[in-house]
Amino acid sequence: MSIAAPARSLRPGIVLADLVPASRARDVALVVGGAALTGLAAQLSVPVPGSPVPVSGQTFAALLVGTALGARRGFLALALYAVAGAAGVPWFAQATSGYGMPSFGYVLGMLLAATVVGALARRGADRSVLRTAGAMALGSVIIYAVGVPYLALATGMTFGQAVAAGLTPFLIGDALKAALAMGVLPAAWKLVGRKG
Repeated sequence: MSIAAPARSLRPGIVLADLVPASRARDVALVVGGAALTGLAAQLSVPVPGSPVPVSGQTFAALLVGTALGARRGFLALALYAVAGAAGVPWFAQATSGYGMPSFGYVLGMLLAATVVGALARRGADRSVLRTAGAMALGSVIIYAVGVPYLALATGMTFGQAVAAGLTPFLIGDALKAALAMGVLPAAWKLVGRKG
């Protein structure tokens, strides 16, 4: 059985998740699945010497979830991820949990970033390489705009120290994650018959 792109996929305002037949069960599954994917990706983490923030797959997953699910479902998926992790589910980076850790600001930033990139995806930001790059870059800026000041407050670092420990070491990895998204998202649309 082949998968044909529904005619509605050509309509503006559609995100990848909308290609699955609509139902409340679908939305619940997508939200829970998005939170779980982010939690699993967070376990792909590597400590950064001199920083309480590890390099992990959770930022990539959060942006991918927001883009694929759209703003509302992306927000709900990341809210579930944040609330469950704050309540004790050990699915933040390096199997940690809680809201008192210095890197929790990045989780809050991911919540906002998933919402913004989801809204941009509804406007076609995930259908071409350049637009996807722009959406991923904006999402990363949002994550850092919340995460770095939180890191400074949580640790007593100066803002400059927080930038050095919680932003600078991650720029190359973020560029690689953005490049991956630039290939994956437009390719997914092409796979379902949507031209970038």
